[in-house]
Amino acid sequence: MEPIVITRRTLARSLAGGAALAFGASLGLTGCSDNTAESAGSATASGDGTTYKIGVLQLTEHAALDAANTGFVKALDDSGISYEIEQQNAQNDQSACQTIANTLVNDGCDLILAIGTPAAQAVAGATTDIPVLGTAITDFAASDLVEDNDAPGGNVTGTSDMNPVVDQIDLLQQLVPDAKTVGLLYCTAESNSDIQVALAEEELDRLGIAHERCTVSSSNEIQQVCESLPGKVDAVYIPTDNTISAGMATVSMVLNEAKIPTIVGEVGMVENGALASISINYEELGYRAGEMAVEILTEGADPAEMAVEQMSAEDCDLVYNQQTADELGIDVSALADEGGTDVSA
Repeated sequence: MEPIVITRRTLARSLAGGAALAFGASLGLTGCSDNTAESAGSATASGDGTTYKIGVLQLTEHAALDAANTGFVKALDDSGISYEIEQQNAQNDQSACQTIANTLVNDGCDLILAIGTPAAQAVAGATTDIPVLGTAITDFAASDLVEDNDAPGGNVTGTSDMNPVVDQIDLLQQLVPDAKTVGLLYCTAESNSDIQVALAEEELDRLGIAHERCTVSSSNEIQQVCESLPGKVDAVYIPTDNTISAGMATVSMVLNEAKIPTIVGEVGMVENGALASISINYEELGYRAGEMAVEILTEGADPAEMAVEQMSAEDCDLVYNQQTADELGIDVSALADEGGTDVSA
């Protein structure tokens, strides 16, 4: 079975009128019914007046994951259900993921959303009974979250941010045609990045372009690794890596000064100084996860039978940063002609 493809939504799903999100910066934990943001809806789709308890565990704060969270809440609000939501953020701390996951399970949430692979792995390990939706996860099956992406077989499903990696590498070649060696920058602690890097290596091999893995184990190593790249690589590819995304300002500061262009996995990185991307729409990704949540809560849909959904390359956004292009001396006019969007500040 082919993956279900999410089509682009209309502008009617803008952020206007969406619920404000309270991303918990502290790790002080409370029950799902405490410190919640309650939806404007007063009744469920079935009209029985039920108020659902929903827990959210977000791995860390950066633009892509924040957008997925926003889209999820927007879908809940648009559905008209009544709900209480407990927002928790692990601040990229693995042990915090596990602690928060256990708390949400013990508090008897009706459904839990996990944003990011480590967050989903923590929640999936804490319950086999409560429905769990993941989003901003590259490959659910490869991350041992489901038996099969088309037939999950358990209590976990959701929406995948599997990147159009081949298209992104082709974009790199288009913008940096003389690149002889490409650095692949990512965090070794993120399994989603391993999957994307392997795909990038396969495409670079096909194109006859040399490549070198440039890895960090934590955010503390980002600047040092980036400072080691001048003279070694001609361009850098970065997948949808949460650690690198959160530290993208540092990456851009070092690599742009060194005149090393970066092609990246998502728009938030481009807004923070990368050159360009063919980017997943993370708000849309989260919105569809919210629609799946409503199906589970109000219609009795079974996560075991709900295929993991992903976006196609055609539904992604071509974005570039004109300020970065000017700094690097790279002509991106062709991207504008192709309908790309300049996201520079």
